[in-house]
Amino acid sequence: MISSTGRRATAILFWVLLLVTISARADRGPETPAAFRSEELEALVAPIALYPDPVLAQVLMASTYPLEIVYAARWVKANPNLKGDAAVKAVENQPWDTSVKSLVAFPQILEPMNDKLDWTQKLGDAFLAQQKDVFAAVQRLRARAQESGNLQSNEQQKVIVEPAPAGGQTTIVRVEPANPEVIYVPAYNPTVVYGGWSYPAYPPYYWPPYPAYYPGAALATGFAWGIGLAAAGAIFSDCNSCWNGGDVHVDHHKAQNIDRNVDRSKVQGQGDRWQHDASHRKGVAYRDNATRDKFAGQVSGADRRAQYRGRTSDAGTRPGATDRAGAGNRATTADRSPTANRGGGSGRGSSDMSRVSGGNRGGYSGGGRDTAFSGISGGGTAAQRNYDRGRSSMQGSGFNRSSGGGGMRGGGGGGGFRGRR
Repeated sequence: MISSTGRRATAILFWVLLLVTISARADRGPETPAAFRSEELEALVAPIALYPDPVLAQVLMASTYPLEIVYAARWVKANPNLKGDAAVKAVENQPWDTSVKSLVAFPQILEPMNDKLDWTQKLGDAFLAQQKDVFAAVQRLRARAQESGNLQSNEQQKVIVEPAPAGGQTTIVRVEPANPEVIYVPAYNPTVVYGGWSYPAYPPYYWPPYPAYYPGAALATGFAWGIGLAAAGAIFSDCNSCWNGGDVHVDHHKAQNIDRNVDRSKVQGQGDRWQHDASHRKGVAYRDNATRDKFAGQVSGADRRAQYRGRTSDAGTRPGATDRAGAGNRATTADRSPTANRGGGSGRGSSDMSRVSGGNRGGYSGGGRDTAFSGISGGGTAAQRNYDRGRSSMQGSGFNRSSGGGGMRGGGGGGGFRGRR
C-alpha cells in the first residue's frame, strides 16, 4: 500500500504537472481563428466607412491600440475646453501613439471608441490581419451609399468617384473634406444610408449620434453633421494608397507636428507606409498567434514576454492623478437608446484585462472571438480600475496566471439592435 506521505507526494506532483500544462497552453495563446468574412468586415466598418479618408485612416490605425484609446478618452473628458488643434497640441507629450493623439481633436469619434471597446479591438484586429480586405469593405459600402443617393458632395465634404486599377472594384469612391482646414465627421444610421442591409447574421454596428456633438440632430435623411472642427493639424495621413495598394500613407513631417518624438524609422524606408508599433499595445492580447508573433519581435526583453502573454509590464503607463478626472466615463443618454448594439459572448480574453467584468456592450452578438475587453463595465474607466485590482491580486498570489483566450460562445448568427438595460 502507498503511505499517506506517498499519496501526498503523488498529489503534489499531479498538480504541479497540471499547472505547468495549463501555463504552457496559455503561453501559446489562442489558436488561429478563421479570417473575418466579408460580411463581418462590412458590419465592423459600417459606422466609419463614410468618414473623410484621412480621418478614416487614423481611426483604423488607432483602433490597434485600444488601451491608449481609453487613456485618450479619459483625457478628453478631463479637458473639455480644449478642442481641435489646441487639444492635439496639449497631448504632445503624452506617451500614446500618434494616431491616438490625433483623435483628441475628434471627441465625437474617440468617445464611442472608448464606450464600445469590444468593437474597437475587433476593428483593430481585422485591420492588422486583413488590411486590404478592410479597405475593400469600405469601398463596397461607399458604392452602395452613393447608389442610394446618400453619399454626395456638399458643403462638408467632396465625394470623388474614380476608375479603379485593373483587377479592382469598378470604381473608387473617395471622401475628402470640402475645406481642408475644417473637418466634419458625419453620424449616420447604416441601415438607412447603405440602402438597407443584406446580412441578417451580421447586422452593422451602430450607435445614435451623441447629443454633445450633434445637438438636435435628426437622421431623417440618414446623415447628421456636427460642428466643423479646425483640426487640420491633426491630419497626418491619407488614403491615396489605401485604395490602390491597401496601405496607409503617413506624412512623417505632419506626424511630427503631433508628436515630436515620432519614430521616423517606422515609415521612412517603407515608402512612408504606416506600420503597427507593438510597444503601444500595452499588453492587450492579439487575436491570434500569427498576428502576435508578427509584432512581438518589435518589443524586447521583459516587455516582449509580457506582450507575448498579453500582459503589460510597464506600470508607468497607468494614468496619473490628472488623467483620472472625469471618472464617469460612460456612454451618453443617446447611447442608451433601444437601437444601441450589445457586445458579444462570454469567453475569456488572453490578457490580464480579461478579469474585468460587467456589462459594456458595443457590437452585435454572435460571430468572431471574445476580446481582452469583453464585458467591460462603463468603458475605459472601469477597465483600468478592474485591471489594476486583478493585477494586484495576481502579484499577491505569487502565481502568474495567464488565460488561454477561448473563443466567443455563440456563432455567427443572431444579433439585431438590442437596447441597454
